[in-house]
Amino acid sequence: MARYTGPVCRLCRRERTKLFLKGSKCESNRCPMERRPFPPGEHGRDRTRQGSEYLTQLREKQKARRIYGVLEKQFRNVFEEASRQDGITGENLLRMLELRLDNVVFRAGWGVSRSQARQFVRHGFVTVNGRRVTIPSFRVRRGDKVVLIERARAMAVIEENVRVNRRTLPGWLDNTAGTFEVDVVNLPMREQIDTDVREQLIVELYSK
Repeated sequence: MARYTGPVCRLCRRERTKLFLKGSKCESNRCPMERRPFPPGEHGRDRTRQGSEYLTQLREKQKARRIYGVLEKQFRNVFEEASRQDGITGENLLRMLELRLDNVVFRAGWGVSRSQARQFVRHGFVTVNGRRVTIPSFRVRRGDKVVLIERARAMAVIEENVRVNRRTLPGWLDNTAGTFEVDVVNLPMREQIDTDVREQLIVELYSK
């Protein structure tokens, strides 16, 4: 399975903004963006923010891909599916990315980052409606119940994540049944998605 294995802090520097790919490190002084807030490479300091319209759209698309940890082919497939649905294509795209199982695990606070949440899913720590799902891109639906299995709840890393993470659960998820259970009570609306992405630029890029 193809995946990015390089240094993730380099991705934040390339986009000139924190993508919060490393959890607590991104909020500390150890974050490379605090010390080197310019693109990586020999000529990183020389690169200016000014560029073409295409470059602006490309950078926005790359930022969205990296936030959700999706490679180009998969991202393009999600966009094409979003464009076939009723409604605004950009909002459909973000909604489909938010409904990924690894993102739900991250939003629930069980994983410190989406990459860690993705690992938990692959290891079989998460069930959907009582069935174990090991596919991070699995898309949950309204009414689904996502649960962390008993064996995983006792893991030190997850206990620490739940204790330290003060992430606010978005309105389309509900955890009244317990810390390790979340219900998908609705589909996410754009105002409930706090991802700093200008989705209209992505639509314009793919519409060329």
